[in-house]
Amino acid sequence: MTRRAVTRFAAAACAATLGAGVLTLASSQAAAADQTYWVPVTGSLTIDGHGFGHGHGMSQYGAQGAALDLLRYRDILAFYYPKTTLGQAKGRIRVLLSVDTTSDVKVSPAKGLSVRDLGTRKTFTLPTTSDIDRWRLVSNADNDTVVQLHRTGTWKRYRILQGDGEFVADRPIRLWVPSGDSEAAITYRGRLRSASPYSGAPFRDTVNVLGLDDYVRGVIPAEMPTSWRPAALRAQAVAARTYAAYERALSRDRYYQICDTTFCQVYAGKSGEATSSNQAVDATAHEILRYAKKPALTQFSSSSGGWTSDGGLPYLPAQRDPYDDWSGNVEHNWQATISVSRLESLFSQLGKLQAIRVTQRDGDGAWGGRVIQLVLVGKDARVLMSGDDFRSTFDLRSSWFSIAPTPIIARWNRIGGAKSVLGKVRSAEFGVGQHGSAQRFEHGRIYWSPRTPARELYGDILARYRKLDGPDSVLGYPVSDTRKAYDGGRRTVFQRGKIFWSKPFGAREVYGKILAKYEDLGQGAGRLAFPRTGVFSVEAGKRVKFEHGSLTYLRATGKVVVNLH
Repeated sequence: MTRRAVTRFAAAACAATLGAGVLTLASSQAAAADQTYWVPVTGSLTIDGHGFGHGHGMSQYGAQGAALDLLRYRDILAFYYPKTTLGQAKGRIRVLLSVDTTSDVKVSPAKGLSVRDLGTRKTFTLPTTSDIDRWRLVSNADNDTVVQLHRTGTWKRYRILQGDGEFVADRPIRLWVPSGDSEAAITYRGRLRSASPYSGAPFRDTVNVLGLDDYVRGVIPAEMPTSWRPAALRAQAVAARTYAAYERALSRDRYYQICDTTFCQVYAGKSGEATSSNQAVDATAHEILRYAKKPALTQFSSSSGGWTSDGGLPYLPAQRDPYDDWSGNVEHNWQATISVSRLESLFSQLGKLQAIRVTQRDGDGAWGGRVIQLVLVGKDARVLMSGDDFRSTFDLRSSWFSIAPTPIIARWNRIGGAKSVLGKVRSAEFGVGQHGSAQRFEHGRIYWSPRTPARELYGDILARYRKLDGPDSVLGYPVSDTRKAYDGGRRTVFQRGKIFWSKPFGAREVYGKILAKYEDLGQGAGRLAFPRTGVFSVEAGKRVKFEHGSLTYLRATGKVVVNLH
């Protein structure tokens, strides 16, 4: 299965609820959250997520996983739509063909092709002479429906109807639709109608009127890979048929009852059919799921990520989904990247984005489940968003996501978070040095750069480092945490030096060849003990005074002289 195919059927499924006009309700387990994700100065957020789609009802990948576990299609349906019962649904359904963007209905000639006048209910068989290569229904200036034939490069009037019209045949009909700079033919079962959206409308829509099972034949291949197990395809057939029956019941009097896009269910006509999916339709002929004696709203999405979400109906519960996680499910876990600059440009009132705070999740699964509400925290303003709005704005696969911690926050969490020596966060991340960043905490800071790990500084060592101009100093960025040294002292390693701390002398920096010599002599545990000063200039070069002596770097010779006392 190609990546494109997966995206196509998943996107269709995740939008299925929109056509139903039903609001997505928060789970009864919805829980307050207080998860703050700080924004890195590097310019992008890494998003980790689960599942693809809204998560209501059946997971399509889950259906295949269940089929691989040898569940029958009725068992799959019973799991994903509990409290429903099997029933029957027949009759026709009216499908709006948005693929035809023109106001006419243009078809190929065929033996037995007729046109039906919906005003008089009369049907007229159309001639099939070899010089006619197209028929069409089009409205004129008086909003009459005109039947035209195409011969020798010219459209000619054949008949004027008293109402809307439709093409009828005892076999599938080829419809011609725009395709780039030319046209493409798509074959449909049933009738092709030129429908007025309302009385006196100056334009027409193309509507396919066909039997419910024939409609489902064109849905399954657009919603699920036809190479999947028969049980999965059959479960999809019943879910799609039930969803269509539900939509039909809601829109009995509208000129169309369902559409062919991701806002309803994707429908590709007979041209999109496949043998395996047609067999699934035949094996489940007329079967639908009912609740309270009516067709159920059988929503489905590509992947639940391991938990279905509450669809606000008794048969669309939030529940753990053991079938979704199998080796072929490329949507179970996913990762995406969001540009911070793009986010700031979309919400310019924020100013500089500092953090994203998730305030409510649905309570089911990792991280507390799907995001219900979040707040974008900027320097100048805050923006409240739903998890679904955030998902759609940045084209995420689902609202079940978490934002990967920055290297600084990952380090803070690793050392104990708010219970660590640093305490609570006190600022957003800010840039330091040429390419690095830092963040303030109650009792210290953490520094990071692309070449160095995130490391914390606090107390006198931090104060000394900042006095030296931090990352812009000769020391560069820290590369170690603050560690114990000889006799109760402490030390921190930087890119180009160290800072030592002792109770008698406080924090003092040592670097360059003086540091190398000091290390050779055992550092604080050696005869010199701890530094009393940092590096300072003398006439001959550089010097550091220690508790029991000094080290002097002679510029002229490049050597370090040891003076013990």
